[in-house]
Amino acid sequence: MGKMTLQARPRNITGRKVKSLRREGFVPAVIYGHGFKSLPIQVSIKDFEKVYAEAGESSVVYLNLDDKSYPTIIQDVARDPVSDKFLHADFYKVRLDEKIKAKILLNFVGESPAIKEFGGILVKNISEIEVEGLPQDLPHQIDVDISGLAELKSHILVKDLLISNKLEVKAEPEAIVALVQEPISEEELKAQLEVPAAAAPEEVEVIKKEKAEEEVPAAEETVPAVKAEEKKAEEKK
Repeated sequence: MGKMTLQARPRNITGRKVKSLRREGFVPAVIYGHGFKSLPIQVSIKDFEKVYAEAGESSVVYLNLDDKSYPTIIQDVARDPVSDKFLHADFYKVRLDEKIKAKILLNFVGESPAIKEFGGILVKNISEIEVEGLPQDLPHQIDVDISGLAELKSHILVKDLLISNKLEVKAEPEAIVALVQEPISEEELKAQLEVPAAAAPEEVEVIKKEKAEEEVPAAEETVPAVKAEEKKAEEKK
């Protein structure tokens, strides 16, 4: 992956008026970092979409602003819940000589024989993994090859992932990333979906106890405290 750059402009429009920027094809954004004064900026929506698709929230993006180039990480984005269009973006200015922590998405690739031949079900326990390293060494994603899952109940651990030795993995090495579960029959699936209407005896007892406690008047709850104060007063006499 080559060097990714994105052109930005200073932004003077803030608040609700940023809607006009979006209509004009810009994403309102901000760039900030340690020892760096926060600056409101705007970037082209089309250009941002292309860069974000390739960089995600872990790869370095060089933000060109006022004849200067800032190495940044797209720290966070806001999207419209209906249209899924970008509403805002945060760019975090990084130092290329300082390590940072980032969560990298896992991309599952390949075909598992256990799934294809035995009807197994792939269960993904982890979708992203935290690592620490220099900003320029952080990948957009980490590929997880499931073609080695040849048998039912076979699995992939964190320590099995192919991760650059330039990165320090912050997850437990023995944690299961993915596994192939035995196929479930329609009867078993139906049984799992059938949740008993009545609660278990222990649950009913707890509910009754909680309800009884809630029904105690506030005045009664203060009685022990009042009696304690009266007892202290008598002892002082």
